[in-house]
Amino acid sequence: MEAEIVRTFRFEAAHYLTNVPTGHPCGRMHGHSYVVDVHVAGPVGDAGWVIDFSDIERAFAPLFAALDHRLLNEVEGLANPTAEHLAAWIWDHLRKPLPMLAQVVLHETVDTRVIFRGNGATTDRTVA
Repeated sequence: MEAEIVRTFRFEAAHYLTNVPTGHPCGRMHGHSYVVDVHVAGPVGDAGWVIDFSDIERAFAPLFAALDHRLLNEVEGLANPTAEHLAAWIWDHLRKPLPMLAQVVLHETVDTRVIFRGNGATTDRTVA
């Protein structure tokens, strides 16, 4: 049997976008209450689960420390922290500790989100 499990995390952070036209509101510093859904998929093992939820929590803990209540533009690799770049950054930092990572869903607002499935992701991604 195969299954996909999801662990949700929340963090608060500020950012501004560097590649938007002059006067665009996202060029000004502003903040979001981000929600991240980490999806892990695979076979259900002898323990009766795909992976222990606490393993996902441990993998996300250093990312939470790096992102929560931070200016994302100052986080290494997030010079232009769009939702797409942030979702890819999270993927890149989780794919080694969570080899069965299926997707990262980043909710920037209650109405907007990006789904990242690792298309060509590398752990050496530099987002400019």
